Amino acid sequence: MEFVKIAGTEINSSRIGLGTWAMGGWLWGGSDRKECVRTIYKAFDNEVNLIDTAPIYGFGLSEEIVGEAVSQSGMRDELVIATKVGLEWERGGIFRNSLPERIRKEVDDSLRRLRTDRIDLYQIHWPDPLTPVEETAQAMAELIESGKIRAVGVSNYSAEQMEIFRSVCPLNSSQPPYNLFERGIEEDVLPWCEEQGVTMLLYGALCRGLLGGKLKTDSEFPGDDIRNFDPKFRKPVYDNYLGAVEKLGELASERFGKNVLELSVRWVLDKCENDITLWGARRPGQLDDLAGTAGWAIDDDSMNEIDAILDTFVPNPIGPEFMAPGPRPF
Repeated sequence: MEFVKIAGTEINSSRIGLGTWAMGGWLWGGSDRKECVRTIYKAFDNEVNLIDTAPIYGFGLSEEIVGEAVSQSGMRDELVIATKVGLEWERGGIFRNSLPERIRKEVDDSLRRLRTDRIDLYQIHWPDPLTPVEETAQAMAELIESGKIRAVGVSNYSAEQMEIFRSVCPLNSSQPPYNLFERGIEEDVLPWCEEQGVTMLLYGALCRGLLGGKLKTDSEFPGDDIRNFDPKFRKPVYDNYLGAVEKLGELASERFGKNVLELSVRWVLDKCENDITLWGARRPGQLDDLAGTAGWAIDDDSMNEIDAILDTFVPNPIGPEFMAPGPRPF
């Protein structure tokens, strides 16, 4: 496993972090708590020491599962717990709310669910258009002073919003979406973070399973699975994405003796050499390929061929904007 220090801190994180959205079950058709705990332990066994969660993932369930696994492991001081703040679900919907009073309430709730006395990396989940960025940043700075959190991050923020934020509070990390199919941050967020020395935690490396290599044209997604709402999974666009996955898998096998999942994760690691990519999982078997992402790199010729495959099959890629929650209506 490769490791990197989160910018401006002494926090040493594995370059692959475990994403736990699906462990909450919400928008993923449910989950099995025992299976999730076993998945977390398997990540630890593979030297993954960063776990990324959020209150909204199952309305507290994901944080509770992480707290259970970490407390039982006896490894708290060796681990990096990253969670988020700023989404409200108690008043009939999912809304962005980064008001200082909301932040002060949520941090204590998260500490309780996570069974810990401090959060290593606390991140604003989505920018709140109804709350000045400076007010949100000041609230986070106060949490640093209180000792409840060790480092501050934002998620889904623009470069302009991050510039304002860090004028008030030190900004250690940014968590944007980034994978072979969703590359919008290359225009602004990625270069800004590289220039300013802000560590990125890049989410969606497998693009909600598209890049895992196991989905078929007739795959079904039960219950409230978010892929029922993702425009990438609607025909005929879905078939184009699956065609790209097939060709990427052929390249991975012929050039590197790898599968498309290993190629996809390695691609993110190589594109962002000093950053962290998040690997979402809720079953131990979903981490079987972790070791296959380490100890190699994608050469320039292969990078160019990957771009050519994407241009051929997905000339007009669809972004992840459909996932954005709305502003609070109060």
